[in-house]
Amino acid sequence: MNLRRAIPYLCPLALLAACTDEQRSDAGTGGGAGTSESNGSTSAVTGTSAGSGGMGGSGSAEESGGSGDVAPREPEEIPVLEDITFYDGYAETVDEPIPAGVIRHNNSLVATRLTDELLAKIQTTLKVRVVVGARCDNYDRLGSVNLALVPKGAPTYVPGEVDRIEIARFVTPFMDMNKQPKTVPYEWEASNLVPILRDPDLLAEHDLWLELGVFGVPYAANDEVPGCAGRNDTQLGSLLLYTDSTQEAQDFSVLLPLAISEEFNNYATGASDKVGTTRKTVSFELPADTQDAQLVLITSNHGANRGGEEYIRREHYVYVDGELALQYKPGRTSCEPFRKYNTQGNGIYGASPRSDKDWQSSSNWCPGDVIDTRIVPWGAASAGTHEFVIDVPDATFAGGEGNIPFSLYVQAR
Repeated sequence: MNLRRAIPYLCPLALLAACTDEQRSDAGTGGGAGTSESNGSTSAVTGTSAGSGGMGGSGSAEESGGSGDVAPREPEEIPVLEDITFYDGYAETVDEPIPAGVIRHNNSLVATRLTDELLAKIQTTLKVRVVVGARCDNYDRLGSVNLALVPKGAPTYVPGEVDRIEIARFVTPFMDMNKQPKTVPYEWEASNLVPILRDPDLLAEHDLWLELGVFGVPYAANDEVPGCAGRNDTQLGSLLLYTDSTQEAQDFSVLLPLAISEEFNNYATGASDKVGTTRKTVSFELPADTQDAQLVLITSNHGANRGGEEYIRREHYVYVDGELALQYKPGRTSCEPFRKYNTQGNGIYGASPRSDKDWQSSSNWCPGDVIDTRIVPWGAASAGTHEFVIDVPDATFAGGEGNIPFSLYVQAR
């Protein structure tokens, strides 16, 4: 297998610098209903109860626990980052202690190299788990998990100078560090990453680093949360991988990183095909004919001003080579399952439960929930140039504010 780097054409990348078993039991379920998908979409969403993480491939009986003579390996949860402290995302990078093997790119982004020992533990399925702990930020913020492909042996790297893919995104709840629960868990199905993490050709040239990003600012908490006066620590974050051999490994041999947290709106030059439209085109090239391919897409709507995009649910349309591949409207049936994590009073939840109708009329996402990773089956495709388009025609971005951070990569075999 040979994973290839592919440079997208036309659209430049703008990088956004930007637990107990009981706790995990409803992590990422969004109340059980997932997103509103229309027009018979066959996409899968990970991080919810709706998706399986894409299209399977072939694996050995030993790997999958099938009829081979080798007994299946025991499931394993692998700690990657533990209790990392994040700091004011707008401030100069702190010089505070950090665990050995972890680098701090800035106050809201850390990374660690996946060692050979850790990679050898990866079986045929994978889940990504994050636990965020309350510190001195009592507002809802964006977080992410990224995979960076770094030149072999490099002790560090500049995020904007290497290929990276976003593999998970989440929103922190409004949390008061003095109230229980003080942590919130998240989980995503990520078995499509197994071919990347186990590819010998890729690993011969690159080290793989996992990044955990949690943006935060302490300014409101400095005044509102007892014990936070004068502090600039915002959250704690832990990252874990869960792996087992309950299913066959997926089979992909081509990886094309196309965008990571790229700006997508209708008012900034370069954030869409042209100012005034919320339509974004990415042209890319497949290096060879492929038997099967899929696109992995993450979007989330933001804009907290009056009439902002995070409060108005819009239809999103995805096209591949001019054909509609996916239509979706972000949002959960209800955000009530996440109320318990929102221990700081806020205007989103209010003092009493809201009806499903109320949530569906105003919520693109829930504080304390995952953002869906959407896996869009593409199928067989020929070598050469192809075109991806995402269009949100009804988006308005009131007052020239807001954004839909956009991440995309392609896998093929």
